[in-house]
Amino acid sequence: QVQLVESGGGLVQAGGSLRLSCAASGRSFSSYDMGWFRQAPGKDREFVAALRWNGNTRYSDSVKGRFAISRDNAKNTVYLQMNSLKPEDKAVYYCATRRDNLWIYYSDYAKYDYWGQGTQVTVSS
Repeated sequence: QVQLVESGGGLVQAGGSLRLSCAASGRSFSSYDMGWFRQAPGKDREFVAALRWNGNTRYSDSVKGRFAISRDNAKNTVYLQMNSLKPEDKAVYYCATRRDNLWIYYSDYAKYDYWGQGTQVTVSS
């Protein structure tokens, strides 16, 4: 059974940085796409970043140039480095993965099969 556990969230001032981690177990995820999503109170879950098994990445326009997704296959862990954080980045952040590797679905949260419990990120102004 695939399990994903996020960590690294917290409170940071605007302009600061955080690095989120997502530790995976239950399968070797180096051959699978991974995604980060976030959900703010009263809003829908939204795509943040995705990392394809071959290293390709995609970002939402709102985080492009500030966030970076990466993975450490030896540790079965995916990261989200978040720089220049803004108050509007405040949300619960989730990592996710899918059973398939259909890259066309990289930003569609409904197509992801496995989710972590989420980690809270709060950015003060």
